Amino acid sequence: MKNYEYLREKVKYCSLLILPFIILIVGCSSSVKTAYELPVEFRFPDKKTELLKIYSPFFKGKKFFLDPGHGGKDRNNIGYMGNAVEADVNLNVAFALKMFIMEAGGTVEMSREKDTTIELKDRSALANKSIADFFISIHHNAPGEKNDTWTNYTSTYYHAKDSNYEFEPCQRDIAKYIQRDLAYAMRNSGGLGSFDGTYSDYNIYPREGFSVLRLTKIPAVLVECGFTSSEYESGRLVIDEFNKVEAWGIFRGLCRYLSNGIPEIRFIKTEAIDSRNNLNISFEIKDSAGIDMSSIKVFIDSVYFKSYNFNPKDKILSIDYLAANYGGHIIRIIAANNKGNYAFPFYYNIFVENKMDR
Repeated sequence: MKNYEYLREKVKYCSLLILPFIILIVGCSSSVKTAYELPVEFRFPDKKTELLKIYSPFFKGKKFFLDPGHGGKDRNNIGYMGNAVEADVNLNVAFALKMFIMEAGGTVEMSREKDTTIELKDRSALANKSIADFFISIHHNAPGEKNDTWTNYTSTYYHAKDSNYEFEPCQRDIAKYIQRDLAYAMRNSGGLGSFDGTYSDYNIYPREGFSVLRLTKIPAVLVECGFTSSEYESGRLVIDEFNKVEAWGIFRGLCRYLSNGIPEIRFIKTEAIDSRNNLNISFEIKDSAGIDMSSIKVFIDSVYFKSYNFNPKDKILSIDYLAANYGGHIIRIIAANNKGNYAFPFYYNIFVENKMDR
């Protein structure tokens, strides 16, 4: 009997010790919050002020066209348990990004500012008409398999592949900078399909790519910030503060990209060397960081052209061109600065007269 009483008291004592831990575990599980980390500039306003002071000069005179994907009749991606509608999340991130860019002194135009239907071709048409410097299409992803609730990563797309003539290196530059800072801000990986989280849109639609990247004539990228279908990610995407974190990641990427400079290419003159339509055509390529001579490529009518000379001192690119065919020709020049940033797409039209027709 004494042993029974002893055991009963022992169990009672142990229960009293264990109960607080049970309460602690239950209490914590019922108050678990979706995890994300605020950027240091959000936690310390003076850090944000300092950052804007450093990078604002690079945003002066720059215009950005933001394209919140989907909306209106296109609200099919409703996310895990229906709590993260992509169209709405895209718009929230775009508004936050607009605010950050304007704080830095840039200007912004958007394809939509409410839940409305904008056709894909119209998004590109609006961007081209805006004469903006950059086009950024904002999206959130979903996997091909309906029941996949675990896939989640951040990716940024550019148009075409470097083996294609239509590939513009500057677009991959922008994608790389945005991807690095966006993925870091969200604490997401870039997925297993790419070394750095940037992807050619030809990976999705071979030889075509995304419509908004193919039809937009200004430097353009498309970001897939995360997966609305992810059980983990969807809980963050419905939080306004986290949408601002996403936007801040894109903005920080733009800051770093712009601060490394963008080479400028401009036509100078065309001179006839002799009466056989042998022409010398001159262009200036300049950047404060200097030009990487190994990056220079010249194409005439989409054919690689080797007969050029670049003088790094006077920054002049000279092309000696014997026009075998009369009529119009297109000269394309690609060049990067010594920090690795490529110039915006540059094409120049020349017309060679048939002197016998005069």
